Amino acid sequence: MFLEFEELLKIVSQEDQISDLHLTVFSPPYIRKNGKLRPYDKYNKELSVEDTENLAKEMMSDKQYKEFKEKGEIDFSYRIPGTSRFRVNAYHQRGSVGIALRIIPNEVPTIDSMNLPDVFKRLAYQRMGLVLSTGPTGSGKSTTQAAIINEINHNRQLHIMTLEDPIEYLHKHNKSLVHQREIGSDTNNFKRGLRACLRQDPDVILVGEMRDLETIQIALEAAETGHLVLATLHTNSAPATIDRIIDVFPAAQQDQIKIQLASVISAVIAQQLIPKKDQNGRAAAFEIMMATSAIRNIIREGKTNQIYSAIQTGGRYNMTTMDNSLLKLYKRGKISRESVLHHCNDIKYVNENLR
Repeated sequence: MFLEFEELLKIVSQEDQISDLHLTVFSPPYIRKNGKLRPYDKYNKELSVEDTENLAKEMMSDKQYKEFKEKGEIDFSYRIPGTSRFRVNAYHQRGSVGIALRIIPNEVPTIDSMNLPDVFKRLAYQRMGLVLSTGPTGSGKSTTQAAIINEINHNRQLHIMTLEDPIEYLHKHNKSLVHQREIGSDTNNFKRGLRACLRQDPDVILVGEMRDLETIQIALEAAETGHLVLATLHTNSAPATIDRIIDVFPAAQQDQIKIQLASVISAVIAQQLIPKKDQNGRAAAFEIMMATSAIRNIIREGKTNQIYSAIQTGGRYNMTTMDNSLLKLYKRGKISRESVLHHCNDIKYVNENLR
């Protein structure tokens, strides 16, 4: 069964527009293609309780399997030589095992190959500051960050440290020295790994996810002490991101955090992946907030409700709202009217500009 499963992974990873594979009992495998979940028509065999249990066990080390049995779920990476890597989450459900696999291409993306806005290159050449990539799960945050790290790696002589859970894209040393640490195997957790990272002479630090107060606090300190810090949050807009960071701290500390965050923030990039009109893949829509003096003042004064207006009027600083990014994709024929209306924030504004 396991050899048959590896063959399935090889086939799925080579098909265009498939991002995820789901394995569960009493069902054939499901794929997510162009953002939509559907049964995989090339493999119609239903999986048994024993199948998913054995597949999970075969993919894990003894240490990982022990943790899985104790905690009920686990994140890890899996690789078949000569094939793409996979980010895997195994979990227990209703007395059986479910497995979700995210396909990670072997080739590290570039800013140019992804047609990302030019401002992303500017961010890669910053000496210090905090750059946040935000959005829901599956919106491409890790891929965007990997492209920025790749730009740094190929053009600057720096020491890059990444903390990931699990490691996704594998970066080879180029002009920069790149060390990648995986949560659970190379370090216990983000906050411990990040604290240790500050003693490892880094220039650039990538934090896979800022999950708790202490990790956020250390990331702010790292940016404040002269490092370029890239991190992710599961928020859907720039104002929500600023609020999330401030609100995680006790009320007595929040005024101080507003001042600290205002001084270190460089950019917030909120993104979504939208199905293309021709159904051939997905297009990325970005809300981009750059830390101008006006934005820093808004954060410092706690007036995050004014951030959206500042982004709307900040085009000369390469800022854009999510709604304008969606409208731009629509006018270029990339996405449908229905997709714009489904993913936008301000339906009234969008309707006025769809005419």
